Amino acid sequence: MAEPVTTLRDVSPSASVALPANAHRGALNIEYRWLNAHLADAPLAVFLHEGLGSVAMWKDWPQTLCDGLGMRGLVYSRPGYGRSTPRPHDVKLPVDFMSVQAREVLPALLDALDVNEAERKRMWLIGHSDGGSITLLYAAAFPDALAGAVAIAPHVFVEDISVASIAEAKTAYEQSDLRSKLARHHDDVDSAFYGWNDIWLSDAFRSWSIVDELDCIRCPLLAVQGYDDHYGSMAQIDTIAQRAAQTQLTKLENCGHSPHRDAPRVLNDAIVAFIGTHSRSARI
Repeated sequence: MAEPVTTLRDVSPSASVALPANAHRGALNIEYRWLNAHLADAPLAVFLHEGLGSVAMWKDWPQTLCDGLGMRGLVYSRPGYGRSTPRPHDVKLPVDFMSVQAREVLPALLDALDVNEAERKRMWLIGHSDGGSITLLYAAAFPDALAGAVAIAPHVFVEDISVASIAEAKTAYEQSDLRSKLARHHDDVDSAFYGWNDIWLSDAFRSWSIVDELDCIRCPLLAVQGYDDHYGSMAQIDTIAQRAAQTQLTKLENCGHSPHRDAPRVLNDAIVAFIGTHSRSARI
């Protein structure tokens, strides 16, 4: 019988960091966790969660992927989610809330955690769903300050299938045990849910699009989508490839909106191969 393998993991609990107020937002406390912090010289992978996600809701997938990549990792809960500052109930998210996260909140978090310019140029962003959209927006806003990006089931425009599924989620939240399940992961579960749900179901958001911003992305880009995704069609990642020619597409059979849960091994293999190829190219 083979000897058991022990993997060294960073098991420290989540911490929080305070981001100062600026002209566009108030002060924020952000929940975050480092992965593989002992790999001090390794590149950093930053994980951006879905519309109802948090540090805890990723479970162990970021750690597993970082182990496969031999990289450090940073997971954090965006404002309104997890243990980060909740959204005040009387404040609605703006239509450009994902742009604010990409251009203001994430850079401020990296500043607060002393992630310097050299580290950012070696950094990879890995985002899912709304986090995938934020990943694309960051890559477009900072085209020379990123090694590459992975967008998993991202949104670049609003589809009817997305709106219909988000409307169904509202019914489930109000009539099933979905609220109690989400409450385990968010300090203010109603703030988290309705912040996401209300903006996506608003009339103003129906015309939201980040397609034009995709033209500004210059870094290596992997876009992933499942064929059984009920929150978006293949038109999302096909559009990314049309606007950013360097994009590599991975389309997954028997996979829904969350490839890291539905097909983690296939997803990890695709990401490790993609990042490995571009890391070797950067050294040549």
